[in-house]
Amino acid sequence: MTPQPNPQAGAAVKAADRAHVFHSWSAQELIDPPAIAGAEGSYFWDYDGNRYLDFTSGLVYTNIGYQHPKVVAAIQEQAATMTTFAPAYAVEARSEAARLIAERTPGDLDKIFFTNGGADAVEHAVRMARLHTGRAKVLSAYRSYHGGTQQAINITGDPRRWASDTGSAGVVRFWAPFLYRSRFYAENERQECERALQHLEDTIAFEGPQTVAAIILETIPGTAGIMTPPPGYLAGVREICDRYGIVFILDEVMAGFGRTGKWFAVDHFEGVVPDLMTFAKGVNSGYVPLGGVAISGAVAETFARRPYPGGLTYSGHPLACAAAVATIHVMEDEGVLDNAARLGAELIGPGLAGLAERHPSVGEVRGVGMFWALELVRNRETREPLVPYNATGEANAPMAAFGAAAKKNGLWPFINMNRTHVVPPCTITESEAKEGLAALDEALTAADEHVA
Repeated sequence: MTPQPNPQAGAAVKAADRAHVFHSWSAQELIDPPAIAGAEGSYFWDYDGNRYLDFTSGLVYTNIGYQHPKVVAAIQEQAATMTTFAPAYAVEARSEAARLIAERTPGDLDKIFFTNGGADAVEHAVRMARLHTGRAKVLSAYRSYHGGTQQAINITGDPRRWASDTGSAGVVRFWAPFLYRSRFYAENERQECERALQHLEDTIAFEGPQTVAAIILETIPGTAGIMTPPPGYLAGVREICDRYGIVFILDEVMAGFGRTGKWFAVDHFEGVVPDLMTFAKGVNSGYVPLGGVAISGAVAETFARRPYPGGLTYSGHPLACAAAVATIHVMEDEGVLDNAARLGAELIGPGLAGLAERHPSVGEVRGVGMFWALELVRNRETREPLVPYNATGEANAPMAAFGAAAKKNGLWPFINMNRTHVVPPCTITESEAKEGLAALDEALTAADEHVA
């Protein structure tokens, strides 16, 4: 679709937004949200007629792109039949969504508790783990993000937690493996894996295994940097959890439903099955808010004759579940997972590696499927970050310049700290991928200017 400029309408939208909308994660008077007129496929556009290739997938959720006609039709059909119904009843859309999800989760994760999004999925997974074990502590990793609600933000391991961290959430943090910035002085993936597992086991020993309810990890951390764990790490965590009776929670909110070229990122790690797995975002491409917890047989049995003390008014909302059913069918019928895997391996990955060869500001390229990150640095030898950790204002100017250059070239980037994430819709075409890589190539010259 060719966007038609309508600046007057855009000005009205922005005026109403400025007057009444309170935005997430922002100092309200210091932001200038763009007014978006429409979106389709891999693109969105503003009221001035500027069109952008979306390398953010919204907030890493439009896995099948914007306005897929089959999902839009499914929402319309469900609305005409039953717009909503309370969660205590069996409803066709809800039952079918749960069945389709359970068919694709690993192992015996066959029970699905629906939530409104990823943060409350994490909240309920942690609650289930504590009730199942009778223990209180939760271990989570630095360089992680698990959501914005009170428990989820306290489990998070990045600076977004700091303002809300009271130190009373029963959370203990540890270092997960990340060879590029190793905390274990490792020289290779094998050492990084072994030392990270030993560090985790030591942490458990000093905390007291009998006090630890759960270990929660993003299967592949998302906004923290898309660090794929080394071979053997997740299997090692699974073994540690089994040995100490700890519930293993994998957070697939960002990595799930095709983002990595498989239904779930855990499918890349043979034989690894968590006890609980959270999901959201890509389950219905964000068309209607939906998340959930996939529950193993052992945890589900805890609540077979004992009420689970938790619920949500909109758990398994029919419109959201109808969108999930349609999205899963689209992914299956249109080869969306295969497209993400193939283009990631054959085009995006090699293309980003080529950018790293040409641009000294790129320290590392890492990722899989449609889930990639470029680590930006001032010095490749020392690996000094392009901007300081959690930089703002003038200190963050190099990253701001890079972002502005990307937008000028028609690419909307996903930037977090020293990284730009390459997370386009999993339905992206070869020509769109090449367009995005070309825009990144030009934008990185702005980052190169700050290389020492």
